[in-house]
Amino acid sequence: MRMKQAIRSIDAFPRAEDHLLQKTQSGALVSVVGLVIMSLLFLHELRYYLTTYTVHQMSVDLKRGETLPIHINMTFPSLPCDVLSVDAIDMSGKHEVDLDTNIWKLRLNSDGHIIGTEYLSDLVEKEHAEHKDGNKDEHEDSDQKFQFFDQAAENMIKKVKQAIAHGEGCRVYGVLDVQRVAGNFHISVHGLNIYVAQMIFEGSSHVNISHIIHDLSFGPKYPGIHNPLDGTERILHGTSGTFKYYIKIVPTEYRYISKEVLPTNQFSVTEYFSPMKDSDRTWPAVYFLYDLSPITVTIREERHSFLHFITRLCAVLGGTFALTGMLDRWMFRLVEALTKPKARSAYR
Repeated sequence: MRMKQAIRSIDAFPRAEDHLLQKTQSGALVSVVGLVIMSLLFLHELRYYLTTYTVHQMSVDLKRGETLPIHINMTFPSLPCDVLSVDAIDMSGKHEVDLDTNIWKLRLNSDGHIIGTEYLSDLVEKEHAEHKDGNKDEHEDSDQKFQFFDQAAENMIKKVKQAIAHGEGCRVYGVLDVQRVAGNFHISVHGLNIYVAQMIFEGSSHVNISHIIHDLSFGPKYPGIHNPLDGTERILHGTSGTFKYYIKIVPTEYRYISKEVLPTNQFSVTEYFSPMKDSDRTWPAVYFLYDLSPITVTIREERHSFLHFITRLCAVLGGTFALTGMLDRWMFRLVEALTKPKARSAYR
């Protein structure tokens, strides 16, 4: 008996007498409001627990011997596809002119609608096929070679001038796989023979290098990434020049909550424009000069622990229950204070 009494003495939830328990309309109203509030807070805490957050860490970049993917998607509204070429050079000394791997060019009309598709490697093969008949014999007379070149150049000039007159543009897109060292790539008319370029544009100052960068990235995208050059428009009117984008690439790893790792790159950029003069011997271009940071950023998805969720849930629900209980008592006393004088006056 004493043991039972001792156990009962530590009961933190004593039962009230039945005659002290009274159900009221104000109590019902407070109960409903309290349940709604607790339900909303429960859903909020559940959403907070299920939502992941990211943690950023930095370390020295230890990657070696890998390639750097460059995703390009640009539009040149004032230059036909026949005159554009993609060139790349890096610090290792590797220089590639008129790249023809995984790059496409889309012909656009004056309204920006697609009117044709050309794959750069197909263009190169077509060029070789056109020249094949004229170069069967390596010891043919040089006059025939020049005659062939002049004919091809004339056809090229006529075709490009007609395209410019119709307002043709070009979209260049694809992926460049370059060595993981500092370098640059640029899109320009450098792939043309200087004689042909001079005949088409009548001087470098007449080359309109206006462009729109739809997408430029150095790897796959991860949640929350922002590529600063996406959506960039640089339209020139009555002038020409060279655009240079100085890019600092930051190697990045994104680790999902599922432990999957996505290797990619972020970058920052500064821009410089050099107007073209009639006396300049260079041709306008859009340069992207990139360098790699020695620091790797690791972005890791994490989620709050289940014990943290239970602790917050108990605090929120318990606090709401206690607050609604206090509100119920105050309302009951207020209603009781307002109704007692009326009851006494009725007896008089």
